[in-house]
Amino acid sequence: MHRRFTRAIQALLLSGACTLAAVPAGAQTAPDNTKVNKADRAKGAVTADQQNQTAADLELTKKIREAVVDDKDLSTYAHNVKIVTQNGQVTLKGPVRSEAEKKSIAAKANEIAGAGKVKNEITVAPSDAPAKPKS
Repeated sequence: MHRRFTRAIQALLLSGACTLAAVPAGAQTAPDNTKVNKADRAKGAVTADQQNQTAADLELTKKIREAVVDDKDLSTYAHNVKIVTQNGQVTLKGPVRSEAEKKSIAAKANEIAGAGKVKNEITVAPSDAPAKPKS
């Protein structure tokens, strides 16, 4: 009985490995965020790689991110907005599903960072945009 079980497990593992080997590595298409990222190429645009690494800026970004992600009424788009902090100044970027989400995220950021310390560059995605943002 034990041998049959072991052979069955081995056969399943082998068939799974063969299936994976049959899928060519190039079968997946790379995500194309060219249209989304055009704004990031503008002169003076704040991008995620410009996040300051000071303890204060990292903590501020972390607190805002937690507040956004903890709000389960927000869409996946809203949960994935870019939050970049430089010397206490916060920049919010990326698409959300509605004007209400844009305002909600900005309000959370202002409450945490302080009035006048948040630059809201969030955009509202068109209604025909996919339900989940591309990776």
